[in-house]
Amino acid sequence: MERRFEQFLGNSPLLQKLKLSPSERAELIRIIDEDYFQKCLNEVIVEIEKIVTIDPALPLEKILEQAAGIIVKAMGAEAVSIRLLDPTSLRMLSLGSSGLDDYKRPSSIPTRDTIAGKVIREDRSIPVSSICNDPNYKDKKIIEKKGYHSLLAVPLHIPKFSTTNSATFGSMQIYYCEDNRQFSNVEIIYAELLSRRISFVLTNKKILDLQELNLRKKKIADKIFVKLSNREGIKIKDFFLLIIPELDKFLQVRSCTLFSVSSDCHHIRVEVPYPLELTYHKIGYTFTVSHHPYFNVAIHGGIEYGDSAFERIDPSYLLIKDPLRSSLITSGMRNFVKENQIHSILLVPLKVDSQVRHLLTFYAADQKRFFTDEEIELLIFFGKEIVKASKLEFLSDMLHDLKNPIVAVAGLANRAKKLLKTDKTENIKEKLTTYLDIISNETVRVQDLVLTMSGEGNEHLVDLCHIALQRFNLNEAVIRESRRTDIISSVEPSKEPLPVFCPVLGLERIIDNLFNNATKAIPPEGGKLTMRCFRDGAMACLRIENSGEIPADQINQVKRGEVKGRGLNIIQRFILTQHGKIDIQTKNGQTIFTVGLPIHESDN
Repeated sequence: MERRFEQFLGNSPLLQKLKLSPSERAELIRIIDEDYFQKCLNEVIVEIEKIVTIDPALPLEKILEQAAGIIVKAMGAEAVSIRLLDPTSLRMLSLGSSGLDDYKRPSSIPTRDTIAGKVIREDRSIPVSSICNDPNYKDKKIIEKKGYHSLLAVPLHIPKFSTTNSATFGSMQIYYCEDNRQFSNVEIIYAELLSRRISFVLTNKKILDLQELNLRKKKIADKIFVKLSNREGIKIKDFFLLIIPELDKFLQVRSCTLFSVSSDCHHIRVEVPYPLELTYHKIGYTFTVSHHPYFNVAIHGGIEYGDSAFERIDPSYLLIKDPLRSSLITSGMRNFVKENQIHSILLVPLKVDSQVRHLLTFYAADQKRFFTDEEIELLIFFGKEIVKASKLEFLSDMLHDLKNPIVAVAGLANRAKKLLKTDKTENIKEKLTTYLDIISNETVRVQDLVLTMSGEGNEHLVDLCHIALQRFNLNEAVIRESRRTDIISSVEPSKEPLPVFCPVLGLERIIDNLFNNATKAIPPEGGKLTMRCFRDGAMACLRIENSGEIPADQINQVKRGEVKGRGLNIIQRFILTQHGKIDIQTKNGQTIFTVGLPIHESDN
């Protein structure tokens, strides 16, 4: 390098005019090399090391803020602003700065007719000697407010890592107070060098984020595998408890809800809210998508994608950044978020073959401005695992509910065979007919349960008492088959019809579970099991009382469904879906379980 520098000086017309002696020329080369070049290079190395040692695990905004602060000092500038291109809205987002903390700048600017946009389009550095005279720099207030008159804008670039990801582009603007400032080539090259080091840090962050994404996916998959390996069965709320802590790093989730979307995307139904006590959309409710702007945008997309002050509309998600001021939020939802200190709402559509099949909504305590591709990918992964878990829970519920009718059918078939072995066939016709009717009905019902996808579709108008009597008789057959001769059963039917409009299969399922739980709770020495149907105001009620008392401190736990058994969870979910009520009482060694469903009033 020294030899090349000596040749450069030797070819310089100015130095040739000075007619320096060989020793004087050597001394000049030494002074420039040791006193200037080495010092400059050391300073460059120090500033570069400051940038490349920024922790890539920090949030993106924090990385850019630290880098901007380093560059302000390195370039002898007044301020630095860093913007990255949002590929969705094609606007430049302000994500980090130094020297502009007390100056309110637009959070995003267009790429057209702006300095930052021009830097990206032309992929080159652009010096602006006078902000006042440059038509592409619109915010002239910065001259009056901060006294900045010139700037140097240089490009940022992060390469893409896969075919699914895109490269990231940005612009770094370095501000000076001097007006009509002329930027030397050395300054521009130095700024570009520092910019490339920022790109290096952001590239490392991208790599870490991808590694973190894969690690969190693995943790979620491992937790689900362990849970599925347990023998107590699958409950969707357990999956939420397991997985939501994995999301806390970038989203402080207070509650979330899984929705299913109709095939025509016109209606949306609440499938799973978590937790039950902190949810705006109640389980089982169906909403018209067009009546709820946030649902409509999340499922059908906005008029245009982009970032605004209160919401961010992205092809992959809808982020309500300020629920109290967003035009997409209804008044009821606004009251809910205010009461529960929710500061942002994230809606993530789950698509299959480009069609939205489910929607996952997160209510967060923190206020987010945007999400990275990796964060959204993890949330989509989380959502699809929750959908799988809900299907597995349904299958587990089905297997649980098939037990009683199958036991009853098997028992009645055995009884019928024993009756046929007697010689007095004329005396058994009535019993055989009863047995065969129950067997036939239960076989059809089991078939319906197996073939249906939800087990709770096809709502009909039925009499609660009539259905309850049928299930009572079936439970009696199960009791006899299990040889529990110590249980005394009794029935008090309703004196008036109790019409309810609900899925018949679902109603039968929860009544079976009520009888099954009550029968199991009766002590080994025996006891009573009674059923009563009655009307209480606008509710059709079924009350089942059994010997055996639940401890008082466990009643609230039972009501919330926080128990290992599946039956109470199935009962609770159905009653909530049908807008009914549940009541549990214990007294004098007895447990009284009452469920109520809304009476269906005739239009006549």
